[in-house]
Amino acid sequence: MVKKLSDQKRKEPSLAFGGQALIEGVMMRSRKHMVLCVRKPNKEIITSVENLKPLSDKYKVLSAPFLRGIVGLFETFYLGMKGLFFSANAALDEGDGEGEKFGYKEIALVAAGAVGIVAFFFLVPFLLATWFNLTGVLFSVVEAAIRLTMFILYLAIIASWGEFARVLQYHGAEHKAINAHEAGVPLDVEHVKKYSRRHPRCGTSFIFIIVIVSIILFSIMPNYGFAARLAYRILLIPVIAGISYELLRLSGKYRNSIVVKILTAPGLGFQLLTTKEPSDDMLEVSIKAVQEVIKLTDSQHADALPAR
Repeated sequence: MVKKLSDQKRKEPSLAFGGQALIEGVMMRSRKHMVLCVRKPNKEIITSVENLKPLSDKYKVLSAPFLRGIVGLFETFYLGMKGLFFSANAALDEGDGEGEKFGYKEIALVAAGAVGIVAFFFLVPFLLATWFNLTGVLFSVVEAAIRLTMFILYLAIIASWGEFARVLQYHGAEHKAINAHEAGVPLDVEHVKKYSRRHPRCGTSFIFIIVIVSIILFSIMPNYGFAARLAYRILLIPVIAGISYELLRLSGKYRNSIVVKILTAPGLGFQLLTTKEPSDDMLEVSIKAVQEVIKLTDSQHADALPAR
């Protein structure tokens, strides 16, 4: 029964599994579970499992198209932060329990920094395009081109940062493990390492979709002056995220379509900057994370079956 459930799940085109690179580890998520696998300095892989309760399960209205993307964005950010700080604490723990710990103060600082980065990428291109004294669709296109250029430069800088290189390798390991799982091959290093380190549902592709959606949306908004257009850039962020999420779902569902492959090619190209080829020991961590999520999901499905 477990094998049949796993086979059935691999055929589903939905966003069944998602992941994130951590510090010396990988997070894997299904709808109901989050698994964190991190390699400690002593080479041991520690695993943390958390049952998830999506807000959309509690409030059905939040599962509606577009709303689910906005809610999911905030949930993903929150869980991502938890995963990063768990991995940071684990990576610093030499086994004596006396390593430096990351707490709420550090979480608040990183959250504030993330908000600042989002504001920077939305506001600076707008101010620069305004300085060029452009109007209409040309304004939106130039603004988006500036934003995209800034984004590429940002990716290039963090990709060349030596301390961040291992995180990018774990990002590649995460993608390889998910690709292998979705292909239905055995989850071992020998098989998983053959798969691509790029994946169409990656957050990098999501950001590229956001850029395209912002061009279209900002182009059709009425021009009520500088202050109103500036407000659009902030107030419409959740709307852009909701639309982009739905497009990301479609790209995952129809990933084998020629049209989708063409449209997602730029986002996949950006992943050459945000992922690096992982080592075998990194693949072991990502494989363990996927296997744990599979076991939890299969167990959940089995428990839900009626008694015979």
